Amino acid sequence: MSFMDSYFYDDENLPLENHNIDEEILRVKKVLDQGNIFSAVESVEETLQNCIENDRYEDGLFLCDKLIDVFPYNSEYWLRKGIVLNGLYRFEEAIECYNKSLSLNPCDSEVLIDKATAEENLGLIDQAKESLESVLKNDSQNDEALFSIGLLLQHQEKFTEAVQYFKKAVKINTEYSEAFYELGFCYENLEQFDDALAAYNRYIDIEPYSANGYYNRGIIYVKLNMLENAIDSYELAISLNPNFASAYFNKGNALADLGKHQQAIEAFKEAYLIDNTDEACCFNIGNIYEELGDITSAIKYYTDAINLNNEYYEAFLSRGFCYDTLGKFHLALKDFNHAISLSQDCAEAWYAKADLEYSLGQLQEAITSYTSALKLEPENFQVWFNLAETYFEMGDWLEAINAYNQCISLNPHDAASHYGKAKVNFIISRPKEAIDCLKSAFSIDPSIRSEFAKEYPEIRSSKLFKKLLGEY
Repeated sequence: MSFMDSYFYDDENLPLENHNIDEEILRVKKVLDQGNIFSAVESVEETLQNCIENDRYEDGLFLCDKLIDVFPYNSEYWLRKGIVLNGLYRFEEAIECYNKSLSLNPCDSEVLIDKATAEENLGLIDQAKESLESVLKNDSQNDEALFSIGLLLQHQEKFTEAVQYFKKAVKINTEYSEAFYELGFCYENLEQFDDALAAYNRYIDIEPYSANGYYNRGIIYVKLNMLENAIDSYELAISLNPNFASAYFNKGNALADLGKHQQAIEAFKEAYLIDNTDEACCFNIGNIYEELGDITSAIKYYTDAINLNNEYYEAFLSRGFCYDTLGKFHLALKDFNHAISLSQDCAEAWYAKADLEYSLGQLQEAITSYTSALKLEPENFQVWFNLAETYFEMGDWLEAINAYNQCISLNPHDAASHYGKAKVNFIISRPKEAIDCLKSAFSIDPSIRSEFAKEYPEIRSSKLFKKLLGEY
């Protein structure tokens, strides 16, 4: 039996592609050890290609070296060695092999395109583009070179320029599915969602069994606020890849946005079954239960998220709100403090902590927390108002007036701020300023008159006050 017969067929006449790759490599190495390379070149070449396709680069490098030892002037073998070294992240050596191949065959477009990949991996962007442009000088209709330049530009986030190259590639090759896919990605980043949808639809026309294609199309449908279409697209992705956790997750988000809470929970749970390390699934389920008013279940899932990631400050913050709702104030305060320790720049956590401290009567602590929130959001009207009210309750009149002034500056038509400032001015014996503030408050919201009459009956009944207010 010849080597070709023994290599391609076992006793059951199975074709090469059904052989285990390990078996295949061992057989070829055995032949090479016996010095039979000349009679088995074709088989070695096929095994080398299988090594490349199966990411068996170390074995591929061994076979390349054996072939080059015998055929040192074969440009194709130097190209294959470059591909293998590229796969091993030995980019500089790969470029040396590509250059060797080019010295033997200067106009080989495939070599130049692969060389550009290695150059990009080394950060040699200008050289990579130069290699690709060399291809286009010899063949302006080379769709692969156009596609590769597009990818190069896309990786630099030059999406508008990348689009032009991808469009040229698909004009030349109307079935170039990868180019349509990348076109969709670029259009998405440019927020040209209708164009992105068209590109992904064309990609799916060519690759109808691509789960990623349907998944990406689903993302675009969400951005176009076509949530039902998005769900259909995610379901198609899942039908092609039942373990597509991200598709389940995004489907859950779309269902939640449609108010289909129970279905959304089921989708998130499916995603979590596939990837039980994804704390975001637990967090999102917690959000839905909180929205449904099932605070106990919400706390459970927020806790699950925290157990998976003890630096998940959003989960601590959300669980804190739930504890606050249940009246478990000290547990809530503990969670708010933990959220702040994880993310000092979260104004919402500072604000929530301050409100809770105020409710617990910890006024000085509340002032510190409100002030911290305002450092992050200096134009947050509600925080300024709550700070003013806290200063008022503490009897720090001047600071209260300053805070009310900030409120009025941010929202001149807020009657409560004018009224609060009026009350402080009465307390510190500034009747004229108090009257002016009351006039503003009454003008904005006449119902404040009755509130004032209840709080200050002796002032309200004063003839002098009525005169100053213009009621006589």
